[in-house]
Amino acid sequence: MFCIKCGANNSDEAVYCLKCGNQFDKEEETRVATRDRSETASSEGSQIFSITPTLKFVKLGYVLTVLAAFLLVAIFSILFPAVSSIIAIGFGVLLLLVPAFYHFKQKLIRYTLTDTTIEIDKGMISRSTQNIPLRRIQDVTVSSTFLQRILGFGDIVIDNASETGSKVILDNIDSPRKYADILLKQMRQLEK
Repeated sequence: MFCIKCGANNSDEAVYCLKCGNQFDKEEETRVATRDRSETASSEGSQIFSITPTLKFVKLGYVLTVLAAFLLVAIFSILFPAVSSIIAIGFGVLLLLVPAFYHFKQKLIRYTLTDTTIEIDKGMISRSTQNIPLRRIQDVTVSSTFLQRILGFGDIVIDNASETGSKVILDNIDSPRKYADILLKQMRQLEK
């Protein structure tokens, strides 16, 4: 054992250094370090909210498409009585693919706020995730057009301090003011 004070070589059983008299501390056996679960949760960041764009227009699209499908079947049966009503119903059902596409497209976007970042996930097969650290956010703005205000949704515009100085827009969020306030509150907590 080497003395940490003078560097002299001593026997492994020595309690004091033979050269300088420094008392050796008892050696601790080597242990495997384990991470505390609360430490892991805080380093990964706990989720505060996770939202998707509103589905109000998609639901309206479904209603309008069903009405259009009934109208299409009625027109086909009046104008073309020789055409089977099954074919007309098939065309009506195919119309439902339009709002179903937009429904699927809206569900592939998710905005998540954690303790330290905003995560924007897009896509299904080719998926991209954009992480914006809360410390880089300079401004949060809620913008709503007249129609958006009437229907209760809007956009959250985030100015971040990146090299490009870009803005990130969380499109068509229900109750955008509520989520912007939660975001601002989380940003203030990080500043403390």
